[in-house]
Amino acid sequence: MKNTNQQTSTKTLADLYRALDRAEAVTITYLDQDGTESIRTIEPYDIHTTKSGRIEVRGMCRLRGEARGFLVHKIVSYTLHRMVFVLDRPEATTPAGAVIVVRSPAQLIARELGRDYLPGRRIERADTDLVA
Repeated sequence: MKNTNQQTSTKTLADLYRALDRAEAVTITYLDQDGTESIRTIEPYDIHTTKSGRIEVRGMCRLRGEARGFLVHKIVSYTLHRMVFVLDRPEATTPAGAVIVVRSPAQLIARELGRDYLPGRRIERADTDLVA
């Protein structure tokens, strides 16, 4: 078990990215919103920065069986495992709810670049304030 307060956040992120790349599970001790610690085994599939500037790990939670987000600064400790993923992660979707199908490396790159630039709501023709 690695305690996050005894190492740099860069080391923590490097270990989480390694688990993501190898498709291996991670057991984390996490501080909930009310300050209680919970232990979860997750299968990380995405690490990104939130709008507030926090780093979040998205992963399938083996306890709940669904996708969850965990803020890295609230992870108290973690253990890397050599267990492969067993849960199916959700399909990527657009804000409109359509499933994104990636069939080539070029489509994957376009999806990753466009993910941060998709509008948060449906744009209507009457939205003239968006016109340049």
